[in-house]
Amino acid sequence: MHSYPEPALDLVARMTEAAAADPSRAAAFQGAPGCNSHRAALEHDPDCLPLPCFSFEDALDAVKDGRADRAIIPIENSQHGRVADIHFLLPESGLSIVGEHFMGIEHALMALGEGPFSAAYSHPQALGQSRHYLRARGIVPMAYADTAGAAAFVREQGDAEACAIAPKLAAELYGLRIIEENVEDAADNTTRFVVLSREPLDPFALKGEQAMTTFIFEVKNIPAALYKALGGFATNGVNMTKLESYQIGASFAATTFYADIEGAPGESRIDMALQELAFHCKYVRPLGTYRQARSRG
Repeated sequence: MHSYPEPALDLVARMTEAAAADPSRAAAFQGAPGCNSHRAALEHDPDCLPLPCFSFEDALDAVKDGRADRAIIPIENSQHGRVADIHFLLPESGLSIVGEHFMGIEHALMALGEGPFSAAYSHPQALGQSRHYLRARGIVPMAYADTAGAAAFVREQGDAEACAIAPKLAAELYGLRIIEENVEDAADNTTRFVVLSREPLDPFALKGEQAMTTFIFEVKNIPAALYKALGGFATNGVNMTKLESYQIGASFAATTFYADIEGAPGESRIDMALQELAFHCKYVRPLGTYRQARSRG
């Protein structure tokens, strides 16, 4: 908790105490109170008790340790791509994806003074989503652990030339003045969040519903292995909506892939596609099957 700026500590303490009194309703998120993940937790479940955690690892640990029933974590943004480290953290956590949530992102520029400003503090994702705005005004982007934490930091520093990019809620919580709203570079700026729990959803419980299945896999290190591994999805009519590669370790010889597909195990076409995938892979590891929050059609 003490990694947060001073203006956020009281709020963090009160929210942590409330979550501890009823862990079954607690939803862990990364960031200070007022960040976009805080908003997403309340949008996804208005009755939850949001539990602020300083890092993504802390939020996942809160679920593993039983201090929270679930965590809500941003995984990708329409403007700035995937959230750093998430593809490594999800498999390591041992948790399962049990839901997803899409949220429109609206950034506000906030400060103690009226400007001009020399530096803007925020999470790297928010800075990347507002980079044209900042560049046009000659404001230097300064990375911080999260958006609302950046707002609390600006309040704590008392620097009239510093500003923060954060949700409007953060300005209310930390006593900052909103200088300009909607400083994001794209009006359709959207972040996809995943909901993580200790226990996976039973795919058979989703029968008849639009479902997503997420998994990681590593193909055998032979020519055309990826081509052959993915062939089963084409021949069985399975829509793969996401495929990203990333390296684990320093060999640079084998690549791990993260994938989302429409459908759930138990459907014959999904089972056949996954069987063919496994034949050409060193391993296939499911991360969860869950209800679609938005149609991919």
